[in-house]
Amino acid sequence: MKPKIVIVLIAILGWQIKAQIYDTNGDYVQTFAGSGFSGYVDGVGQLTMFNNPTAIVADSHGNLFVWDQNNYRIREIASDMTVTTFAGGAKNNQMSGVGTNINFQLTINTSAYLAIDRNDTLWLASYGQSTNGLFYGCNLYKITTNAVATFVTLQSIEPGGICIDSAGNIYISDWYSEKIWRYDVNGILAVFAGSGNIGSADGNGIFTSFYLPEAVAVDAANNIYVWDSGNYKIRRINQNRDVVTLTGGSSTSADGQNPSFNSVFGMTMDSSGNLILMCGSSVRKMSIATNAVTLAGHFTQTGYTNGAGNLARFNGASGGGLPNAAGVCISSGTIYVADSSNQRIRSITNNPAAQILSPANLQLGTYAGLQITGIVGRTYQIQTSPDLNSWSTKATILLNSSPYLWIDQSPVASNKFYRALLSP
Repeated sequence: MKPKIVIVLIAILGWQIKAQIYDTNGDYVQTFAGSGFSGYVDGVGQLTMFNNPTAIVADSHGNLFVWDQNNYRIREIASDMTVTTFAGGAKNNQMSGVGTNINFQLTINTSAYLAIDRNDTLWLASYGQSTNGLFYGCNLYKITTNAVATFVTLQSIEPGGICIDSAGNIYISDWYSEKIWRYDVNGILAVFAGSGNIGSADGNGIFTSFYLPEAVAVDAANNIYVWDSGNYKIRRINQNRDVVTLTGGSSTSADGQNPSFNSVFGMTMDSSGNLILMCGSSVRKMSIATNAVTLAGHFTQTGYTNGAGNLARFNGASGGGLPNAAGVCISSGTIYVADSSNQRIRSITNNPAAQILSPANLQLGTYAGLQITGIVGRTYQIQTSPDLNSWSTKATILLNSSPYLWIDQSPVASNKFYRALLSP
């Protein structure tokens, strides 16, 4: 029995290795801010402290905004790595106000989700109950560029993610009611997709189903992407409210074509239409054609290591509530990750470089062809022969120009001669 057990183990280990495909563009992970110690310290770079940073967005000027969960503050990180407090931290009873005069702790009890619109206005959504017990539900904050915060409560929603389209409409996944909501620019809240029944049915609008929808993202065409966590699927909703499943369905993690995901805590879209996903201990990229690679980290190994993508380690699985959150955003081509359990903000850059192939991997090919000067609109047969005696038809073409160049893209070694015949 021992040899059989060894063979099985080797097969399993081989599958695990093949499941993770690392990007080859020289991805490199560094620490952008945070010391690794939990606490609350503003300052520069690694001489700062966070306490469970779980969401991150970037404005149009390259500034980062981080929801610092256990400090109940929004921290701002400038491009020179200077960390300041943008909003929150007050001990008063103000749910609306300016900057550090706001007390987010009054309303936010669980993980919060951060988004930014095209005017650089921040939107913070969380499920919570007021300290005086007067209301509960989705607590939505609008925070302008000068840190003026306005509080709205949407009592029917328990959010798992938030994103904003180009028109300023806000989409909130509701992991409790199995729906995706839209809070439009006129302040009207309505179900965008989902019937409220648990399931994974594609379709249109309310005639669809989800199971614990969490992280959401939006692309340039205003398609909404949803991590449907209970189904382990990534779903897409267009503006006609048509829901389709892109990939997933398995609780394993595997890169390649039609990949699978075990967990997704944060999503964003890059300028090329690739979906960038923070998966707790790894950061992955999925193309429009649903082909995925790992940019950095490992599917199962957690920790804290900077360096090349395949060597880097993250520990972003702790979101401080249900569902978990670990944010990701892109600014000027750099990916930034709220590595929550490591109490750090990490950056991922890449250096795509041309790689010279060795001669052993190169083959010079020459291809035969014919240039036909003939009658446009007529059909010609291309024939081949090894000896000028026996001929076989290689291709039949309709001449759409004259002269017309035909290339034999699948030559056979025995073919030495070519001719063209005008079909009757």
